Amino acid sequence: MKKLSAYLLLLVGLLFTSCIPTKDLIYLQGEPSQSTQAVNSVVAKPYRLQTNDILNITIKTIDPQFAALFQPAATGQAARSEQSLYFDGFAVDDHGNIRMPVLNEVNVLGYTLEETRQLIEKRLLEEYFTKEANLFVNVRLSGFRYTINGEVGTPGTKTLFQDRVNLMEAIANAGDITITGDRKSVTVIRQLPSGTEMHTIDLTRREAINSPYYYLQPNDYVYVKPLPQKTLGTGTTLVQSMTTIISALSLITTVTILLTR
Repeated sequence: MKKLSAYLLLLVGLLFTSCIPTKDLIYLQGEPSQSTQAVNSVVAKPYRLQTNDILNITIKTIDPQFAALFQPAATGQAARSEQSLYFDGFAVDDHGNIRMPVLNEVNVLGYTLEETRQLIEKRLLEEYFTKEANLFVNVRLSGFRYTINGEVGTPGTKTLFQDRVNLMEAIANAGDITITGDRKSVTVIRQLPSGTEMHTIDLTRREAINSPYYYLQPNDYVYVKPLPQKTLGTGTTLVQSMTTIISALSLITTVTILLTR
């Protein structure tokens, strides 16, 4: 009987440690007495182009036929698809150059999108156009690409067609963090020209939106760690844990009765 009581206490303790509390599943928690909470504004650094980035460059003037010489041939409505943007866009090679019709190689490594636009516009005005041509140059990334892995619904490489993406949007686009995912330990790995940076964010706290890593940059890698409860294997909810414990108690009781006969 003493052994049975010890096993019972052990299983009850396991019940409380295996269940995932609600507070670990709620994002951006603040003080319960405050419906709103002031936050400090975060100045997001402009993204600087890296190798393997793909740019979508649009050039327009009052002479569309002449402007078309500086761009790849359009492929109809399909040109707006992600696949055609990949093949028709301007890729930054290992030397930091993009290769454009007529202009040939243009080095853009480490430039922001605005600096790249100004650079291309300056060369066009100096070499091929006059101010009377009403030159218009637009430079964008061909999709906001990031990779997310770990305890999320659909891990993998994602592409969003918008200029800014925050961490909550990236996670939602991946099917949200699973119940066994650690919302207190979401790691963002960022490649920079100077090297690799890694930062961990606690998404259960409102202060997370003040982090300079809350807004992602293209090619960021997001990893969501698993909770310890996943490795215990006793269930993530109270019902699952109770089912496991009742089954274990039934087995122990049966074995004890057979041994004491």
